[in-house]
Amino acid sequence: MCGRFTLATPASEWAALFRLEEIPDVGPRFNIAPTQDVAVVRTPPGLREHPGLHLAPAGSPVPRESALMRWGLVPRWAREIGTGQPLINARSETVAEKPSFRDSYRERRCLVVADGFYEWQAAGRRKQPYWIGLSDRQAFGFAGLWDRWKAPDGSAVESCVILTTEANDALRDLHDRMPVILDPENFDLWMDPDTIPWELEPLLKPREEDDILFHPVTTRVNYVANDDPLCVEPMQTQTELF
Repeated sequence: MCGRFTLATPASEWAALFRLEEIPDVGPRFNIAPTQDVAVVRTPPGLREHPGLHLAPAGSPVPRESALMRWGLVPRWAREIGTGQPLINARSETVAEKPSFRDSYRERRCLVVADGFYEWQAAGRRKQPYWIGLSDRQAFGFAGLWDRWKAPDGSAVESCVILTTEANDALRDLHDRMPVILDPENFDLWMDPDTIPWELEPLLKPREEDDILFHPVTTRVNYVANDDPLCVEPMQTQTELF
């Protein structure tokens, strides 16, 4: 499960990690919520306008671009943007078969840029939020899918969803699911639409326990309007509880 996440790393730093030619105009975020715009990296859609086009020779880097998309996938065949629960997560075990995701899984894979995410652990009558990131505290890419929905007036909305897998041993006490975090050496394989879907299955696994760090935070993060560094501070360093 991934219901909130962070991207506080300066854009100049994560642009280098994702090998982008331009630095995106994206400021720090500490409490990103569903239906908000999020930063993604993908192959330029125009490269696939001609059937059979290969993006690059085998072993060559795949072209990349950044984009802002609505977090909560709206399939292109949807009649309207839903008013219910947005499709923010997709189970990696069934993503190839689910009607809402299968076309994007074959053709429109992306990386959702983040440097941490939140999970809530049941603690009696309340839930204790935790911030979770990589042990090196660097930005990373969630395995994501995207789609473009066109409204009757001709306007378009691009949206995305984050893939999840079973939690690793370090996080299982918090939740039984976690987002799929991809290694940089697999970015090209994931985004290249010429990749055969069965080649992607080994990537859809939990992150190693040694790669993960986490700490409790206050319930400040429960409120979407709160989007500041206090959201990610370890709870014991804060003098005020929210």
